[in-house]
Amino acid sequence: MISDKIRKNKENIAYGLSLAVLFLLLQWLEIRFVVFSRSFEIYIACIAIIFMAFGIWLAKKLTNPKIETIIIEKEKRAAFERNEQVASQLKISNRELEVLQLMANGLSNKEIADELFVSLNTIKSHSSNLFEKLEAKRRTQAIENAKKLQLIQ
Repeated sequence: MISDKIRKNKENIAYGLSLAVLFLLLQWLEIRFVVFSRSFEIYIACIAIIFMAFGIWLAKKLTNPKIETIIIEKEKRAAFERNEQVASQLKISNRELEVLQLMANGLSNKEIADELFVSLNTIKSHSSNLFEKLEAKRRTQAIENAKKLQLIQ
């Protein structure tokens, strides 16, 4: 049945196939003509596309830097025993008492700042306030006076 149809339409099929081949040949020749006549423009366009893709990739890399956040948990030191009345009379704050205790432990101003997560200038301000309130000129005097007044261990 299919073979009968093919035999009857053999000329039509051959004519259609030859037209299709000719159409493909014309299309191929047209593309070759366009490519040869506009080869410089096509070359420039390809380079532009490559640089555009590189620019987009580089912009994404530069605008999204890899930042790694590290959370450090530290144990909070146990509160030290102190004479609350003397601390309130001298108007020494809890933070100043913490700084004083860390001074007594032998830490430097930088180490105290790192321990309490504050700036070095803040520690220096607390230290000078402590020296004034405890009537001391040096760290050792301030620590000695604080121990006598039972402000630190």
